[in-house]
This record gives sequence, C-alpha cells and structure tokens, in this order.
Amino acid sequence: MSDDSPPNVLVVLTDQQRWDTVGAYGNPMELTPTVDAMADEGTLFEQTISPQPLCAPARASIQTGQYATDHGVWKNGIELPDAAHLLGRQFAEAGYDTGYIGKWHLATTGTDPVPPDAQAGYDYWRAADILEFTSHPEEGYVYNDNGERVDFDGYRVDAMTEHARMFLERDRDRPFFCVLSYLEPHHQNDMEAYVAPEGYADRYANPWVPPDLEGVPGDWYESLPDYYGICRRIDECVGDLLETLAGQGVRDDTIVVFTADHGSHFRTRNEEYKRSCHEGSVRVPLVATGPGFADCGRVSELTSLLDLPPTLLDAAGIDPPEEMAGRSLLSLLDDVPDDWRDEVFIQISESALGRALRTDRWTYGVYDPDAAGTNSPASERYRERYLYDLRADPYQRVNLVGHDDYAAVADELRERLADSIATVEGDRPTIEPATHQHF
Repeated sequence: MSDDSPPNVLVVLTDQQRWDTVGAYGNPMELTPTVDAMADEGTLFEQTISPQPLCAPARASIQTGQYATDHGVWKNGIELPDAAHLLGRQFAEAGYDTGYIGKWHLATTGTDPVPPDAQAGYDYWRAADILEFTSHPEEGYVYNDNGERVDFDGYRVDAMTEHARMFLERDRDRPFFCVLSYLEPHHQNDMEAYVAPEGYADRYANPWVPPDLEGVPGDWYESLPDYYGICRRIDECVGDLLETLAGQGVRDDTIVVFTADHGSHFRTRNEEYKRSCHEGSVRVPLVATGPGFADCGRVSELTSLLDLPPTLLDAAGIDPPEEMAGRSLLSLLDDVPDDWRDEVFIQISESALGRALRTDRWTYGVYDPDAAGTNSPASERYRERYLYDLRADPYQRVNLVGHDDYAAVADELRERLADSIATVEGDRPTIEPATHQHF
C-alpha cells in the first residue's frame, strides 16, 4: 500500500467485556496474549468509558458517534434510524468495501432478518438482530445481506470469526471496513449462564476475582470461570484474524481495534449485569494497532466510546460528520490538546433513569426516583445517588453521597453534571442533593 492509500479497518467489538479481563490492563490470568501484543505494538487507551452501559444504546453510539438521546436508541428494543452519518454509510460513501458480522441489536426484527435498507451501509452482512435468540453457544444461524438464513454448528465465537475471515479474504480492489460484533462474553439469556467452549472454564476454575466483586453478593463466583474462558477464546480468534491479514499481505495496512460496548458487574450493583455508572459497567478495553496507532504506547486521558467513530474516519482520511459528538483520538497521540475533556458524560436507562459523570478522580451518579428507566429517555429532575472517590477507593466500595465531608465535591459535580445534560440534551434539569448517606 502506498503512503497515500487509505488503510483497511477491522473493528472487533465484544459484548459485556470488562476492561480488566485484558492483561495489558492488569489481569493476571493470561487471558489475552493477542490483545496484549496489540497494546505493545500499538496504542492502549487506559480510561475508555461507555456513554450508555447497555447493549443497543452503546452499539448505536458506535454506529453514530452520538449520545443515546440524539440517536434515539435510549433503551433496548428501538430501531436505529437510518442516516447519512452512520459509520458504515460513511465508509461506503468513501469507497470502502464494508462488512458487518455477528450481533446487530439495532433493528426490531427479532429472529427475522434485518432488511437490506436497514443494514446501515454494510454490503457484506452475516448478522442477526438479536443473535442470542437465533443461536446458542454451540449452534444457530445468522442472515446474509439478502435475508437468507446461514446456519452454523460449533462454538458461536468461532463461527462469527469464520464469517469475518471469509470477508477479509475476498478479492477486492479497494480498502475494507469490517465490524466483527461478537455476542460473547455476554451471557446466554435463556440459559442465564455464561458458556465457554468445552474445557476452557476448567482452566480458570480458580479465577482471579476483580476487587470490586470480591466479597459482594452477585453471581461472579459461578460465572467467572466460563467468562474468562470465553475471553480467552475470543483472544485466540483475534489472533487467527491477524494471521489472516498477514496471509493476505495487508496486516501492516490495516487498523485493528479491539473494544467492547460495556462491561459487567455480575449483579453486584443492581439486578442486572450492567446498567449502572460503576466501573464494572462503564469501563471498557480500547486497543488499536496499525496505521496511525503504531508504537504510541498508553494514553491516560479520559476517552469515550463516542470518540471511536470519528477516530476511525479520521484515521482513514474521511472527515467526521458534524453530527458526531466525539473527537478523534488521533489528537491525543502526539500532544494532548489543551481543551481535551476532563469528564465523560454517561446516560443510564432501564434499571433506572439516570445520568452520571466520570472524571479522573470521581464517579458521580443521579437518578429520577419517580420514573422507571424504561418509560422515558430523560427527566427534568434527578436526585443524587452515587459518589465515589476513585483515587482513594478505585473499586467503589464506599458510596460517599450525602456525606457532609464531601458536600463541596458533590456541589461542584452537581453543577458540572447539570451543565453536561444541558449541553447534550438541551434542557438543564434540577438535581436534588442526597438527603442521607449511602454506603
């Protein structure tokens, strides 16, 4: 590839994968040697936060570069509106061969195929709207771009990887943009269980327990061996894809990104696996290699998944559309801009109607005590619910909200959060101080 040729782009998107499953972020289980090597040779973003820790809203944000209240998918079960600024359409318009494989979750077709006009600009399509309904860990089906059913046997991660490999090996005379969207390590809904490939959970029968989970009621004790086994298999499959790129002679010409839509707190913070402002829910891995990202080390600044779409476009020489709320992360790889953010804004739905700020030191969260999280995308009134000092309490074991000693901190964060809500959503809400302490 000549210096002025646009790069290929491969995005590997996992579902419900915590940042600390990756060795480069400190996991001691040796689950991710492939992604760790990517971090060594490329760029690792240390503090990447999901703008909405829920499957469909987060995935819509990746496709649009917008907050949930802007793209409209503020909870599961809402169709992503078609628009010219969608990531797949942007790459297709720029002449890229586009492919999408795996879990979509942005239509309302359920187990029926997503129609071609709702495939968001992706030409090669091997996906299902709700993949956990069309498949189980060892068998199932997706649909192709014509709506024809494509069955698979064997482990689902392997099957999706094979579909991606076939796309990467296609004859083409133009660059490609491919999103491989695994369902894993998300639990299988109708089984209420995480399911690793045969024999993989046994390797992690005595797992490292993340400190935010240790000693806290939840289902981490029975889930971690399988969860870790799934993460290991995903990493092996990413290695297979890198070998495929090398075999095609395009490894050095391809940007490869590894990330997740949100994390999992294993029902330690609410009755869900996510849907909260805690690190286990909102913090995700983000590792990039290839043109523009080689040998850039670790980036400590706060970043959002909203930054991923404009970053990919920027790296491909495509001007990000003005509808995208994030900023290209390429600007962090030389000198950090003076106006880079010092907070990430988070929207919460379904478990509660909430909002949060994640700064370098603090997590501050609010909710509407009188509203269900499934009935409305926003509120005019919130109440303080969470305040964590990440410097003193990185595992969020002590909730400081309502504590007199932290009233000044809460006052400042309350104003900053209200400002963020007004900037993103257009209306400035009332945020009521907590009336008692929470621990």
